[in-house]
Amino acid sequence: MVSGIIVAAGRGSRMKAEQNKVYLPLCGKPVLQHTVQAFLDCSCIGELVIVTRACDVEQCRALFQEQGVKIVEGGATRQESVYRGLRQITGDIAVIHDGARALVTPALIGQTVLACREHGAAAAGVQCKDTLKTVDANGFIVGTPDRNVTYQIQTPQVFESEKIRVAHERALREHVEATDDCGLYERYFGRIKMVPGSYENIKLTTPEDLLLAERILEGRKGGFYADRTGI
Repeated sequence: MVSGIIVAAGRGSRMKAEQNKVYLPLCGKPVLQHTVQAFLDCSCIGELVIVTRACDVEQCRALFQEQGVKIVEGGATRQESVYRGLRQITGDIAVIHDGARALVTPALIGQTVLACREHGAAAAGVQCKDTLKTVDANGFIVGTPDRNVTYQIQTPQVFESEKIRVAHERALREHVEATDDCGLYERYFGRIKMVPGSYENIKLTTPEDLLLAERILEGRKGGFYADRTGI
């Protein structure tokens, strides 16, 4: 079985809102409701867990009480929140996704799951459009990575549940912190297949992102996404 974990336990300070950004309105519905709907519409997802802040648990339950979604209280960091979600799932495949990436489609979720089953681990990402630079401690440019092999990582990030759970447990024991789950998997297990993501699959971080997301959703058939098919 494939288990989805939607991480929605952040504060979102850059959104300049008084509440968790995933509960802000987007085309008449909370951001998180768009995200969850994509997972519910993907036929390969067998169970779904949402990890949210303790102060948001009741609000989250009220939103999804009829969908059979499990609500879990998050931790102090994203990494801790993901681990709490991993401890609640029963599927052999874990699909980890940012709650603030509300423009994800069932098709992309399904594609990353297929790639994980074939390669052991997979993540969505897009090739960098801009030229990137690396700098030294004093802020001087010291290198230019090849743009052809440089990607912006997104979510979903999909793994064999047992392996990503072990990676989190080892990181906890060794006091290792990573900015995403791929970072932990790379450290302890190895290669991850990159799946072509979408430039529309943005993480809603600022008020400007919300405006862009509204325009994208309004341009999609049915208000959510044109392709409602999973796998």
